[in-house]
Amino acid sequence: MKEYTEILERHKVLCTQRLILRPFTPDDLEDVFEMASDEEVTRYLTWEKHTRREQSMASIQNYYMTRPGIYAIELKESGKCIGCIDLRPEPAHEKASFGYMLNRRHWNRGYMTEALDAVLALAFGPLGMRRVEGSHYAGNEGSGRVMSKCGMLYEGMGRQEVKERGLFWDLVHYGILAEDYLDGRERTCAAAGCSTK
Repeated sequence: MKEYTEILERHKVLCTQRLILRPFTPDDLEDVFEMASDEEVTRYLTWEKHTRREQSMASIQNYYMTRPGIYAIELKESGKCIGCIDLRPEPAHEKASFGYMLNRRHWNRGYMTEALDAVLALAFGPLGMRRVEGSHYAGNEGSGRVMSKCGMLYEGMGRQEVKERGLFWDLVHYGILAEDYLDGRERTCAAAGCSTK
């Protein structure tokens, strides 16, 4: 894991056309609380919505700021933190998983697709992963569309696979292999008339 941690430390900031993925700071408190206190945003997460800013600050300081691979999603145009995405390497299997959250005011604008694509590029580029996988609760099909747009394939559903908040949830699984991701990149680049070299 040490090698992956060092690589993630060297890639603390990722830039896309509209976004900057960067480390969290305590200054993100209001933006994080805005998301974490929204029942619609937290509906399919593993934790309850925040009702106090102290909860959001604790998350920032004790979780978001302590682990490499966790990124605040910042809008370039405004500097506002509109979400979070994290990459979770599993070195023994040369694969990774991920999770994300996005402010509801910024849904359906392609921001999370853009952020996930940047994280996949990191996983299959500098980190040299063979596979990246993700899952979402049944009912949260918007999350599945994000994964699909990034080239991930539907791999099945585990019925009542997890128990969260006292309820059993079906989990929908997606995955992508390095060769599929890189092949898709080459095809996209060729269509755009650019070089992959």
